Amino acid sequence: MAEVVLIVDDDLDVAAAVEVNLQLEGYEVHLAHSGPEALEQARLLQPDLVLLDIVMPGLDGFDVCDRLRSDPRTANTAVILLTAKSVASDKLRGFSVGADDYVVKPFEPAELVARVRSVLRRVTQMRDLSPLTRLPGNFRIAAELERLVARADPRFALLYADLNDFKSFNDHYGFLRGDEVIKFTARVLTEALARHPSDPAFAGHVGGDDFVLITAPRVAPAVCRDAVAAFDAGIGTLYDAVDAERGYIEVADRRGDAGLRRAPLLGIAIGVATTACREIRTQWEASVVSTEMKTAAKRLGRSGFVIDGEAS
Repeated sequence: MAEVVLIVDDDLDVAAAVEVNLQLEGYEVHLAHSGPEALEQARLLQPDLVLLDIVMPGLDGFDVCDRLRSDPRTANTAVILLTAKSVASDKLRGFSVGADDYVVKPFEPAELVARVRSVLRRVTQMRDLSPLTRLPGNFRIAAELERLVARADPRFALLYADLNDFKSFNDHYGFLRGDEVIKFTARVLTEALARHPSDPAFAGHVGGDDFVLITAPRVAPAVCRDAVAAFDAGIGTLYDAVDAERGYIEVADRRGDAGLRRAPLLGIAIGVATTACREIRTQWEASVVSTEMKTAAKRLGRSGFVIDGEAS
């Protein structure tokens, strides 16, 4: 699967030249020519890397980079700033808003391609990102929980989500269709988190069909409701039309019987541990409580969530 690069530059000639060079190297390339367009495209595409010109009218590259970092849908996207100035203060400001690298115009195409390749490799390793969803994995999840529980007065909600009967879907449609479900679930969860801003705001991919969100206790119920509604509204599009219309697929009965059983359309189950209901002082306690709540949510037999024992 080709890595996705978004080029943001109001100079159409520069953008077109960079586009050609990156396409020749096998990258999937998209263009934007203003700050607002860049933010819209980044949220839609969730690219692996943004090549971002600093000097643009209205919303400059520094502001765009800062907003990308503050949005959970794009917080882990690699960013290389492009500028015609090599002033030290500009470099420091770029790194302060979360840029990963800095390239001064004019540049050699071969050098830019090498920097893109290097940044993508380094960022993936350092940020422990899932190659499928581009979300942080277990190491970063644990580090974020450790950071929160270390506070004098920790206030957060840990949302643990997974899918009901995902194995049946994978067995029936194959792992490539299963990967599309995983990416869809990541979008649903990060978009729900973004629609309810709070501090903290973190999304991670444990692996397989398991995800976590970390948010403020006050918005956790709204995030859950939003995610469940969006998942149920969109999951049918990932099935064959006949299966989506009848509401189930037929799969081999895993109890060893010779016949088939009907597996309903996938649902999402979310369990929530929150400091609004109890004191949470370790990441392990948060993990145990959210797992218990997720297990209770799966017993609902449909998409839903349980927050410290209370079902939606």
